[in-house]
Amino acid sequence: MTVSVWTGAAERLWGYSADQALHSPAQRLLVSGAPEIPRVFADSPWSGRVRIRRRDGHEATAGLQVTPLDADGGAGWLVWGPTMFGRPVLDPAAVHALVHHSPISLVIWDRELRCTWFNDSVHHQDIYSSEPELGGYVTDLLRARHPECLERAMARVLRDGVPLLGYELWPAEARAPDSYYRVALIRLDEPDGRPVGVCSAAVQASTGHQIGGLRLLNEAKSRIGTDVDPLVTSQRLAETAVPQLADYVTIDLVEAVPLDKEPLRRLRSTDTSVPGFYRAGAASIHDDLRESLWARGTPVYVPPASPFTAVLKNRRSYFEPVLDTSPGTWLDHDPDRAQVIRQTGMHSLMIVPLQARGAMLGISVFVRSENPAPFSRADLALAEELAARAALIIDNTLRYTRERTAALAIQRALMPHHLSGGSTVELATRYLPADTYACVGGDWFDVIQLSDSRVALIVGDVVGHGINAALTMGRLRATTRAFSKLELPPAELLRFMDELAVDITRDHYDDGTSAPSAFAATCLYAVYDPKSQRCTMSSAGHPPPAIIFPDGSVDFAGIPPGAPIGLGLGFFESTDVELPGSSVIALYSDGLIEMEHDVDRGLQRLRTALAGPISSLDDLCTSVVDTLAPDGPVDDDIALLLARTHPAAG
Repeated sequence: MTVSVWTGAAERLWGYSADQALHSPAQRLLVSGAPEIPRVFADSPWSGRVRIRRRDGHEATAGLQVTPLDADGGAGWLVWGPTMFGRPVLDPAAVHALVHHSPISLVIWDRELRCTWFNDSVHHQDIYSSEPELGGYVTDLLRARHPECLERAMARVLRDGVPLLGYELWPAEARAPDSYYRVALIRLDEPDGRPVGVCSAAVQASTGHQIGGLRLLNEAKSRIGTDVDPLVTSQRLAETAVPQLADYVTIDLVEAVPLDKEPLRRLRSTDTSVPGFYRAGAASIHDDLRESLWARGTPVYVPPASPFTAVLKNRRSYFEPVLDTSPGTWLDHDPDRAQVIRQTGMHSLMIVPLQARGAMLGISVFVRSENPAPFSRADLALAEELAARAALIIDNTLRYTRERTAALAIQRALMPHHLSGGSTVELATRYLPADTYACVGGDWFDVIQLSDSRVALIVGDVVGHGINAALTMGRLRATTRAFSKLELPPAELLRFMDELAVDITRDHYDDGTSAPSAFAATCLYAVYDPKSQRCTMSSAGHPPPAIIFPDGSVDFAGIPPGAPIGLGLGFFESTDVELPGSSVIALYSDGLIEMEHDVDRGLQRLRTALAGPISSLDDLCTSVVDTLAPDGPVDDDIALLLARTHPAAG
C-alpha cells in the first residue's frame, strides 16, 4: 500500500514533505514489528496509540484514527491523528464531516470503472443517480450530459496516471440553469505501481466565461505543443475544446506535408466543391464522429463560395451563433453538409483561421448541437485564443516535418543501397534515423572492394543534425570512396580527408577574416586482407569496433581514437588486428551505445548483445538493435555494420 494523500498535519507529525511521502510505502511510517500494525490496516475502523518512525529516524507515539474506504479495505484507508504527544492535531469529527458531509462528493472506481465506495455528498449532487449502487458502472451512475466523455477521461487517467483537474461536468437535468460541476480525477496505485482504480472528487460551480476560459487555456497549454507531430497537435486541440467549448471540433490544414499525401491542387474538384483542406484533427461528444463527412488524413471538399473558403481568403473568423439552414444560404451549395446539420441538430457555428508568422495554415471549426446555448462573443474570443496558440505550434511542427522529410530523403539517396563483400566477407547492416525534433543526422557506413580480394569497411558520423549534416555525410562518403581507389593506408586516407574537410570549410568564406564554422565528423576506416587474415584500422574519434572471435568471445579493438575529421589536426595511427576465419567485426555509430548517455555501460551492453551463438548475421543485427534500442533511436541516428570473414579465407 502506498501514500495517496499527504496533508500539512502529516508533514508536521512525520517530518516528510509531500514530495517525499506521496507514492511511498505506508508501512515505513510505522515502527517495524509494532503489535498495533495488523489492527491499523484492518477491515474495520480503529483508533489507538501507535509507534511511528519519523523522517529523522526517531520513534514517537501518536494517536491515530483509521477508517477503511470500503468494506474490505481494498480501496485504501483514511488515517488521521487526533493527538500527538498530547497535543491535538485534527479532530476526528472534522475528518468525518469532511468525508461524509462536505459539498465535495468522493467516489472510488475500480479498474473496470465500477463504483466501490462513495461518501454521503453523492446523494446531494444532481450529476449522480438518486440512489447510486456499489458495483454500478460509471455511465450508469452518472446523470450528466455526455457521461461517455468523463468515462474516456477516467480511462485515460487510469492508463497514464496523470491527474485530471477542473473537468467540467453538466447535469442532464440541472436544478439551476447555470450550475455545473468541477471534477478532479486521481489514480490510486498499489505499492508496486499497479493501478487499482480512480478517485473522483466533484464540487458544484456556476458558469463564468472568464474562469472557464482560463481553465481551458491552461489545459490547452499543458496538452498542446508536447509533440512534434502536427497531426497529434491538431487532434489535441480538437479534443481539448470538446465538450467544454463545443460539441464538435475539426482542424483542417491546407498543407499535406504531415500526411504524406498529394498536394490539394493536384486533386480533382467535383461539380459542386473543391478540395480545400486535409483533415488533421476531429473530436466530438459522439464516439462515432457522426457529424464528420471526412476522416482524419483525407481531403476535405468545400463549395467554392462558403464560409470555409472565406475564412481562408480573408483571414478573419466566421461567427454564426444561430446557424441559418433556411433556403437561400450557403448551404444550398453544400447539400451533404446541410443533411448532416439537420440530422445532428447543429445550431451554432464558429470558423477560426489558423495562422502563424503571416502564413495561413488552415481553419478550426467549432459547432454546438446538443448544448442548447448558442456561441457567444466570449466563446469566439476563447476559440481564437486557442487557435492562435495551436497555430504557432502547428507551424513549428510543419517546419520540422518539412526539414526532417527532406533530410531523410537526402539520407536515403546518399546511403548505399546494395553493399557487397564479394567472396571476402558476409555482410548485414541496419540504419535507423532518429525520430525526435531536428535529430536526423549524418551517420553512414560503406563497404568498398579493393584489389587482391581486400575489402574496406567504413562507418562515420557527422557532428550535428538536419539537412546540412545529411549533405555533409554525402560529401564525406563520396570522398572516402574516391580516396579508397588510391589504395592508401587507413591512417593516411583519414589524414587526406581531414585536410580536404578544412579546405572545404575555408572555401565557404570570401573575405578571409571570418572564423570558419568548421564541421566535424568521426570515422573509422578498416581494410581486411583475407590472405593474411589481418584487418588494418584507423579511427578519427570514432568508437572502437567490436570483434566476435570464432570461439564466441567478444572484445573491442584497441585503436588510438585520433581527432575527428575537419579539425585540421591531421594525426592518425593504424592498428592491425588478426581476424581468423568466421570472425565477425561490428562497426557502429555512437547512437547505438549512448542511449543512456553512459558510453562505458553502452559498450558493455553491446558486448553482451554480441555474445552467444549466432544463427545468422542478419538475425544478430536485428537482435543487437532490439536489445540496445528496443524503442528505436530518439536523439541520434543508429548505424550498424556487421562483417563476417569466410571460413576459407586465407
